[in-house]
Amino acid sequence: MVSKKLTIVNAQGFHMRPASTFATAMGKYACDVTIKHNGNDVNAKSLMNIIAACIKCGNEIEIVADGADEAAALDEAVKMVESGFGE
Repeated sequence: MVSKKLTIVNAQGFHMRPASTFATAMGKYACDVTIKHNGNDVNAKSLMNIIAACIKCGNEIEIVADGADEAAALDEAVKMVESGFGE
């Protein structure tokens, strides 16, 4: 299991477009990917779960990957969040 704490930097947070892009990207990995936010565990492969978490700009999250390709999944997730999802 690997994890990293990050702060959401894009102005609109995890809204529909970045949530969709993120869930699709994480879906290609065999490992479990979870976003920890406000004491809740969110399935990072589920668009609806990410949207329901209401993750806003400035919120701190922890991304946890657990499984066969966990390092690659965490690396891609971190790059996406740190880049502000290209916004």
